[in-house]
Amino acid sequence: MVSITSSRVESLASSGIQSIPKEYVRPEEELTSIGNVFEEEKKEGPQVPTIDIKDIASDDKEVRAKAIETLKKAAMEWGVMHLVNHGIPDELTTRVKNAGATFFELPIEEKEKYANDQASGKIQGYGSRLANNASGQLEWEDYFFHLAYPEDKRDLSVWPQTPSDYVPATSEYAKELRSLATKIMSALSLALGLEEDRLEKEVGGIEELLLQMKINYYPKCPQPELALGVEAHTDVSALTFILHNMVPGLQLFYEGKWVTAKCVPNSIIMHIGDTLTILSNGKYKSILHRGLVNKEKVRISWAVFCEPPKHSIILKPLPELVSESEPAEFPPRTFAQHIEYKLFRKTQELQAAPASKE
Repeated sequence: MVSITSSRVESLASSGIQSIPKEYVRPEEELTSIGNVFEEEKKEGPQVPTIDIKDIASDDKEVRAKAIETLKKAAMEWGVMHLVNHGIPDELTTRVKNAGATFFELPIEEKEKYANDQASGKIQGYGSRLANNASGQLEWEDYFFHLAYPEDKRDLSVWPQTPSDYVPATSEYAKELRSLATKIMSALSLALGLEEDRLEKEVGGIEELLLQMKINYYPKCPQPELALGVEAHTDVSALTFILHNMVPGLQLFYEGKWVTAKCVPNSIIMHIGDTLTILSNGKYKSILHRGLVNKEKVRISWAVFCEPPKHSIILKPLPELVSESEPAEFPPRTFAQHIEYKLFRKTQELQAAPASKE
């Protein structure tokens, strides 16, 4: 147990170290773009769009059409947005955040009772990122990961029992998010000229779309200018919904520059993932993003990834969106094959030129 505990970033952060171990230091090429997140958040320039969700379900056809067009524009240009008036009660999102934060306040020995074991395939539970890339680099984060929905596929034995509100709050939130995902995918389908339920069907529908919860815990970092909470990546999901504790950190690679997302109260951040990028034949954007850390404040985010089943569906550009002038940009793959492809490509890139994302 000692070796596992000592690998936790929280243990490192609370040990009083003044400099971070070399495996957490980003490559030289990346360091030039890592700034103080609080200063970065204040910068002027392009901003992540804010989308008001209430009009998407309006009975007024004109109001609804305009709202769908606004969502479409954000999905095509940014692929990430702050959702406001999303219909999930603030009281519930507060409960979810309180429950997750309380779990991470437990002594590490308590949290270790929920430790995952990636080597044996037990991916649900409490963990820290293993060095699974060619450079052997680590990210400045611990996390808690589990399947949240559908209810019949959950394994509640891996969910935290402390605090007592974790299971009820997270269960209710997952159910609310599932409805929100339907609402968003319906609007995104209509925006492409498709039947309203088309995208949802293509990612597994009510029965098979999985909602995976990942609570990311980014401890204070003594040298935040050298580290990343999470390295640059695009999400493989169809959609990702994110709550956070109002500490900035999310950065988006937009028009050749890293843009820091501002904190918008009572919003949920939503990413378009690779799955919808593939189905839309590249029309909807899966944006490269990463997470900065800081010296002063712990950052926590609650990400829920809406994922198609791994093997039973073939993801490919929808035939209605493919033409001679717009040929298919992606070959047919299962979700599992897409993940493998990304890991293989990343390994190849790192071996050829470390941190070539910058």
